[in-house]
Amino acid sequence: MLLDQVSQGISNDTAREALNTLELPTTRQEDWRYTRVGKLASEEWKWSTSNHPFDIRPFQINGINAHHIVLVDGKYRPDLSDQSELTGITLQASQESSAPVNGYRHFFEALSYALTTTHIKLDVAAKTNVGRIIHIIHATTEPHVISQPMITITCGESSYIHIIESFVSSQEIPAFTNRTLKIQIGKNASLNLDKIQQESDEHFLMNEERIHLDTDSRYTENTLTIDGGWIRNNTHVSMDGKNADANLHGIYLPRRKQHIDNHTLIDHRVPHCNSNELYKGLLNDHSTGVFNGKVYVQPDAQKTNAFQSNANILLSSDAQINTKPELEIYADDVKCSHGSTTGQIDENALFYLKARGLGDDTARRLLNSAFINDVLNKVENAFVRQYVIDDLVKKELLIG
Repeated sequence: MLLDQVSQGISNDTAREALNTLELPTTRQEDWRYTRVGKLASEEWKWSTSNHPFDIRPFQINGINAHHIVLVDGKYRPDLSDQSELTGITLQASQESSAPVNGYRHFFEALSYALTTTHIKLDVAAKTNVGRIIHIIHATTEPHVISQPMITITCGESSYIHIIESFVSSQEIPAFTNRTLKIQIGKNASLNLDKIQQESDEHFLMNEERIHLDTDSRYTENTLTIDGGWIRNNTHVSMDGKNADANLHGIYLPRRKQHIDNHTLIDHRVPHCNSNELYKGLLNDHSTGVFNGKVYVQPDAQKTNAFQSNANILLSSDAQINTKPELEIYADDVKCSHGSTTGQIDENALFYLKARGLGDDTARRLLNSAFINDVLNKVENAFVRQYVIDDLVKKELLIG
């Protein structure tokens, strides 16, 4: 069992207690109906015991003067990270973790708190506009390693910060990353997060996220899934203050036998808040995908505006998508909508392009580009956007 393989050194008592009662998710549970964890649980995992060399240059983004924070096999590497100081930001690295306020939602979250490999804390001072982008690179270099990084970000009142998180592997090796992200955005503060996932086909990546928004705050997250054998993104946003805005955007392009699962929950708890979700998938070969987006509007959350959209194109007859947009509304003065579409490449559009001299592959990649372009345009930083596009062009998924 997975817990038996990694249970040495549990120091968090509440997490240990939770692990004794929580079980590995199964397809009998609604939230895990289409995502199997059996292969992950049956692998032999170990902790990294050495500092492996790693070249971050291929994963740096041209044109951006970023401050790099590098974690290799789950461990903070100050020798690879930027040691220059940033005005208005405090950075701490430790292995300490505390129990989440509302308890553990599932086995993997409890496991993350029980055996945190590195806990990075970023505190942004009030009224600080962080001029440099913070680029956190999670790298895997050692086979059969389990990494459990935890990131905590606190944004003071009227502050702004832009963070990039990259998940990368140096080679095709089996590994498991179980990352937890906790964000607290203060009054009138803003945080932009660009999450770039470029893992190997044998990598398991579990992302657990809890974001809390205070009055007049803004959160934007772009989940850009390019590669990964098994990826689960759990994003839970709590609208705790009036006039808060949350924007979640995502693209996923699984191929071969890759499996990509995006679960989102936006909890509207107070009046006058806005949320927007737009996720699009291009699925090829024998790949599978899941999108389950839930918007919960509580009785006191009048004047809520919540919009959610998921669209998918199956590029192969063997690809499969399971999509479930949900609205649960207990207030009567709201504007909410959701929708989902799944289809195939428009044969008329494909014929039109080929009739004008484009080859079949080029025409298909052009249609792919047009399909996900509106999501890519949500990425505000042009250099981040171009980095993702270049990688997708290199993999012959889009046209440049």
